[in-house]
Amino acid sequence: MRFEGTDNYIATDDLKVAVNAAIVLERPLLVKGEPGTGKTVLAEEIAQATKAPLITWHIKSTTKAQQGLYEYDAVSRLRDSQLGDPRVSDIRNYIRRGKLWEAFASDVRPVLLIDEIDKADIEFPNDLLLELDRMEFHVYETGETIRAVKRPIVVITSNNEKELPDAFLRRCFFHYIRFPDHDTMQRIVDVHFPGIKKRLVEEALRIFFEVRDVPGLKKKPSTSELLDWLKLLLNEDVTVETLRERDPKKTIPPLHGALIKNEQDVHLFERLVFLNRRER
Repeated sequence: MRFEGTDNYIATDDLKVAVNAAIVLERPLLVKGEPGTGKTVLAEEIAQATKAPLITWHIKSTTKAQQGLYEYDAVSRLRDSQLGDPRVSDIRNYIRRGKLWEAFASDVRPVLLIDEIDKADIEFPNDLLLELDRMEFHVYETGETIRAVKRPIVVITSNNEKELPDAFLRRCFFHYIRFPDHDTMQRIVDVHFPGIKKRLVEEALRIFFEVRDVPGLKKKPSTSELLDWLKLLLNEDVTVETLRERDPKKTIPPLHGALIKNEQDVHLFERLVFLNRRER
């Protein structure tokens, strides 16, 4: 089982090496990188390439590790017992399987995505150490042990909002997705917009990377935002000449709301327009 990328996902050589190393080692693949660099999509493409089912666990700030294993609904059982429901005799009726349980119970080797693990409490990764290492856990209410039928391919994404514990990092194969360079970005655009006007893309990419290079920018535009911007440019039939416009009043790129996502950065560009106007 090897990952070589897909028709819809441009995987660099170092990313392919990381994915295949994690598969061989049977270690979780911890993927970091700027938001919008394709970390989440990577798991979807691995599942597609390996013809494996994808099980996704989106992590929130309130998510607890136990929820990934199972949850026991004691309140519902108490209510049903008061109503005389015969289901209360079997506690299994009140145990809800989590995403790890789903992955462990799969007859086909699945891809398990634990998305944005750094959003959770700092103890969250530590609480999953044994389960991800041994691929098993104990259900105390029923006394059974759940073991993985087929060890899943685990992909864990992080946006670096929090540092992850060393003990957790030791159990992972780590890869940082660098922001695509110009040539790689060109290939990504070609995949999403086959047949797009070459000159338009060249000019759009030039502007895109210039925007990313503006000093003091709070949020740099990502790959997904470039694709959104190109889609708008095509929909509005924006010409290459419009993109090349050098009028200082039009320094901010057309349809810039797809690229610039907060008021601080908009004000920054407005100041640059003002300074440009004064220099002229």
